[in-house]
Amino acid sequence: MFSTEIDTSKKEELLLNNLRELGSVAVAFSSGVDSTFLLKMAHDALGERAIAVTAQSCSFPKRELNEAIAFCAGEGIKHIVIESEELDVEGFADNPPNRCYLCKHELFEKIARVAEEHGVSYIAEGSNVDDEGDYRPGLIAVKEMGVRSPLRESGLTKSEIRALSKRMGLPTWNKQSFACLSSRFPYGERITREALNQIDLAEQFLIDEGFMQVRVRKHGNLARIETNPDGFDLFADPARRARTVSALKNVGFTYVSLDLLGYRTGSMNETLDINKLRKSKED
Repeated sequence: MFSTEIDTSKKEELLLNNLRELGSVAVAFSSGVDSTFLLKMAHDALGERAIAVTAQSCSFPKRELNEAIAFCAGEGIKHIVIESEELDVEGFADNPPNRCYLCKHELFEKIARVAEEHGVSYIAEGSNVDDEGDYRPGLIAVKEMGVRSPLRESGLTKSEIRALSKRMGLPTWNKQSFACLSSRFPYGERITREALNQIDLAEQFLIDEGFMQVRVRKHGNLARIETNPDGFDLFADPARRARTVSALKNVGFTYVSLDLLGYRTGSMNETLDINKLRKSKED
């Protein structure tokens, strides 16, 4: 245990040194666990030479935007909110397997313009070492656009980021993992503003019911709920199950199901031949 703490502290110091070497940075800030920790560390290392940029869109819940605004205000961090509507990006709404690439490429182009306007040298995003194990086409855009990934570069894992966030008193240390609402659709199922709003309302209901880690995956008119072991315990209550069915039907779902495998990141990737997709990118 002692050795692990030393290793984590070394990574934290490496992260601070790496950020200082950048000189100035615009952090792509979503108010999630990773980007909040990265932004706080960047601000500690660079002061006013670190700014936050948050993209507002229909796939980004209002609660997340409000948390981003509140955090920056509380920390005294310069915060720029931009419009970045993914559905306006050609091909995005068709929901191809490289959907995340299309989104990230457009996002970083806009953040690059903000960085230039504010005399900022680098853009940074919050992926960590654990993100390297899944199909993440957005990381291709990160590489192509020259965006820095300080958490990955410092070797930090999600659990280490949570532990450091807790030590620093960050409110996000135990926040549920979040991905944009577009990730709730099976590849090939068209993404619309109405459907995104439907998912947002459904997940907000479950969060209000006390679920800490939850996803509502949309398969046509069926809602497939993924949650963690604590969430399964909550669903043991018949009254809560009844409220959930009623609420999700009220927002437009016909059927409501609970995925027995539980919450896992990138579950929609289970339909893809990941090795084939990776090879096509290499070719």
